[in-house]
Amino acid sequence: MLHKKIVELLNAQINREFYSSYLYLDTSNYFYDNSLNGYGNWFDIQTQEEHAHAMLFVKYMQNNGERAVLEAIAKPDITYTGFKHALDEAYKHELFISQSINDIYAVAYELKDFKTMQFLDWFVKEQGEEEKNVDEMCKRFELFGNDARGLYMLDSEMAARTFTPPSLVL
Repeated sequence: MLHKKIVELLNAQINREFYSSYLYLDTSNYFYDNSLNGYGNWFDIQTQEEHAHAMLFVKYMQNNGERAVLEAIAKPDITYTGFKHALDEAYKHELFISQSINDIYAVAYELKDFKTMQFLDWFVKEQGEEEKNVDEMCKRFELFGNDARGLYMLDSEMAARTFTPPSLVL
């Protein structure tokens, strides 16, 4: 059985992951609305990844005899003022999610919940990759995004991204 505090934190994280999926769907719509279909695709894929992350947390709860409690998902309330703003907000959100996972890890460590720590190890690594990818996307946009040809090339590159479901064994 999982400690009550861990269950509470994991349930909150499930909601955060579903919100992330919802947020990135909104971001995807923003880029599609502005004819940047490659960036729209990149955030479509991110939407799927975040949903998959939420489902991994749900499955972990189920595998440990706990019920995942689903809360209402808040409407994303960001009005983007430009393409770079949308990318910066995504980066800021990834930092928030990383901190949330680190907070759960810290409680699991304090409680000597090694099973949950092992489960979270994958997410810690994944968040490092997420932060790096979005940070790099922001930096590359700063370098090339203000030039029409540069933006076209970046957008084309984003169009190549595909979804590969995570293969985390629970």
